[in-house]
Amino acid sequence: MPKQRVLITGAAGYVAGRMLSTLRQQYDLKLLDVTSQNRDGDSIEGVETVDLIDPDLSTYSHHFTGVDTVIHLGHKPHTGSPVDHYYEEKQNVEMAYNVFRASYDAGVRRVVAASSNHAADWYEHALVHKRFKDIISPYEYPLSDNFYGWSKAAYENMGFVFACGFPSFEHPSGREILVEGLETGRKLEVIMVRIGHPRELEPSRYGNDPATFKRVLGCYLSARDQTQLFLKSIETPDINNEYGIPFHIVYGISNNTRGFWSITNARRVLKYQPQDDSEVRFADIINGFIVGENSPGGIGRVGLE
Repeated sequence: MPKQRVLITGAAGYVAGRMLSTLRQQYDLKLLDVTSQNRDGDSIEGVETVDLIDPDLSTYSHHFTGVDTVIHLGHKPHTGSPVDHYYEEKQNVEMAYNVFRASYDAGVRRVVAASSNHAADWYEHALVHKRFKDIISPYEYPLSDNFYGWSKAAYENMGFVFACGFPSFEHPSGREILVEGLETGRKLEVIMVRIGHPRELEPSRYGNDPATFKRVLGCYLSARDQTQLFLKSIETPDINNEYGIPFHIVYGISNNTRGFWSITNARRVLKYQPQDDSEVRFADIINGFIVGENSPGGIGRVGLE
């Protein structure tokens, strides 16, 4: 049986690098990025350089032909003042559209796109860490207090449009035109992965601040759990929701004791079974940094602000 053809955008990036070796073994890969080098300056084999922000889809649409699944990890970093991040993030939204559109037009079955916990980070800042809320569901209305999160929420809403698909695209208001034989048609399957904290934990990285460290214990995503989640997102045969729309938003975190994002739907729909728990994996660090002698860690998740 031939391997699935999987296209990865942002293939030279950090998130892709955590799972690329496994994906190479499992699939016939097509790798795209704006550079063929990773952040350490190492060349990544097989990466073709493409600008997916370019509105002229004809310059790269051929890459999507014959592809079964697209993993969209491409992202342009923002610079300057936070109030000006809109401009780069607007380009990221445009890139997401180009990827969804090229996938849709080429007959790609599914897009698995990297969203972010920041799509709904207002709930975290304003409610979870002030003890007004314990768990954030991926289906709560996305609210963010920054343009990075805004762009990720825009990706998610855009993905839902493509998951609704044809014939909704035939009417400017999105209403289906009930023409005989066209009541159902092409839908792009979409899974949005709200990636948590995909890094190993070192207290010095978090400014020796126990509250920040406790947060990352809650949203930690190990490399093997990330890989499993993306593999499940590619392989799960049926991702239709209860309304018949092939669309889901899932949080990308490990099985963390201090977790404050729900992964119930990832377990149910994708059969995701994370193997790591930051509380166990970093037990020695936690003991010294949060509850060790003269440590100001305190109890609970994150201290009251």
